[in-house]
Amino acid sequence: MADDDCATIKTHLDECAPCLAEFGLEQAVKALVQRSCGCDTAPEQLRGKILAKIRRVQEDLATESAERV
Repeated sequence: MADDDCATIKTHLDECAPCLAEFGLEQAVKALVQRSCGCDTAPEQLRGKILAKIRRVQEDLATESAERV
């Protein structure tokens, strides 16, 4: 990720408690998966489904944020 993008995200997380909490949860889930699965790789189909779901959630959050403004 570009340095500017990292800085933007860090600034947002510093100012937005709900996002910071979600980020902390995401980091905890990633750590749990890493400990549990080790070096196993996810099947491409599963990986695709997860990435699609993440994109949908990001779009929903962006829409909700735009509606509040």
